[in-house]
Amino acid sequence: MPTTALTATAPAPVRDPSGAPAADTWTLSDQTVHLNHGSFGAVPTAVSELQSALVAEMNSIPGDWFSALPGRVGAARAHIAAFLGVPAEATALVPNASAGVSVVLNSLDLPAGSEILLTDHAYGAVHMAAERAVRRVGGRVRVVPVELAATADETTRAVVDAIDDRTALVIVDQITSATARLFPVADIATESRRRGVPVLVDAAHAPGMLERPLADNAADYWVGNLHKWGCAPRGTAALVASERVADSLHPLIDSWGAPEPYPVRFDTQGTIDLSSYLAAPRSLDLIEELFGWAAARQYMADLADYAETVIGGAFETHTGEPARVDVGMPVPAMRLLALPGGLATTPAEAHELRDRVAALGFQTAMTSWRGRGYLRLSAHVYNVAGEYDRFAEVAVPHIVALARET
Repeated sequence: MPTTALTATAPAPVRDPSGAPAADTWTLSDQTVHLNHGSFGAVPTAVSELQSALVAEMNSIPGDWFSALPGRVGAARAHIAAFLGVPAEATALVPNASAGVSVVLNSLDLPAGSEILLTDHAYGAVHMAAERAVRRVGGRVRVVPVELAATADETTRAVVDAIDDRTALVIVDQITSATARLFPVADIATESRRRGVPVLVDAAHAPGMLERPLADNAADYWVGNLHKWGCAPRGTAALVASERVADSLHPLIDSWGAPEPYPVRFDTQGTIDLSSYLAAPRSLDLIEELFGWAAARQYMADLADYAETVIGGAFETHTGEPARVDVGMPVPAMRLLALPGGLATTPAEAHELRDRVAALGFQTAMTSWRGRGYLRLSAHVYNVAGEYDRFAEVAVPHIVALARET
């Protein structure tokens, strides 16, 4: 019999140095339960206030603001690079991971008939961007199936063995969005490089969740969002490039920084509001000051374990069917649970179910992969065990009832 909520151990809630609950650090509404940090993140109050002050500064004397902005962006970029453990000269700032992917795709001189290799875990927007890139040269995107429970070696072999003489680029997720699992990106990049094929790592979820997301990185391109587990203002991501390709990378919009070398040319973006870039370092520092990143990551992992046990056990009790799944390489702060059969079999159905659950007072992520629906759970320090208990008590019976109606 699967473990149920009765035998799960809830981690003690996180508090700041004053003893206040961690949730008090954020601006999140108390009118709903926030269990979907992985999609949109959450910005601490102090960081929102800093960004508002920066916008006010920009609007008070625009001439001074925009004249000094490239230097200030460069300083923020260096701070973010240090957090990621990479050189500032390898790091550019972009609005989000999808924008970074587009920067890379626009830089490639693809031969006619080229192929870009993706897996069937790839993020939908990235897949669409790759399709548009190869369409220009009469090529195609080739999708490599990787089993949900695949080990690191099995995953590496599946991707690398699919490379052939038409492969111009491999795009692989570090942490998958729909299936909440790790990919062995360092191994894949090393093996691909031996075959002369560059790798782009879509690391949208990695910064903040993983302690060293670029450890042993052999990929030519890596892009990760700061607004998810890093809790930076939305519109901030880091693009990290190897020396051999960095010079080919340019912002999607040319501005007066265009003649500068990589990554400085990304620091000047005309009159775009880059206050999110300037406020991002404060988010990274604030988590360390109030909670400590190491302790925060451990709490998130423990809470995700609890959530998986409680909610998975509730589904299993109601349906008599397995809900907990083997994702092969689990991640610290996200878990994947199988929804009852017949629910969320397509992305559109997953979004519809998400909205129905939101009406019950829960912000969640519902995903669809290979025609099966999943609940993707996220955890951050502002979450507490009781929120997952409440979901198990209120939302799970409702979801099971919906499945029985289908």
